[in-house]
Amino acid sequence: MGEVFVRLRDMPIKINGMTIMDEDGNYNVYINSRLDCDNQRKAYEHELEHIHRDDFYNSLSIQEAEDL
Repeated sequence: MGEVFVRLRDMPIKINGMTIMDEDGNYNVYINSRLDCDNQRKAYEHELEHIHRDDFYNSLSIQEAEDL
């Protein structure tokens, strides 16, 4: 597994967080800076679940992965 880099970014309020895998196999986790600390932590934990479940390597659609 690659490294995990976490960044706070100002995003639309409907987006809590997202993860993008880069060309080196590292995970870039973006958390919405508009969220309070508790919801930022929840968003981070949610993104880590995707990484630990290998959602970047399975055949699930984004919506299917979110519904798990």
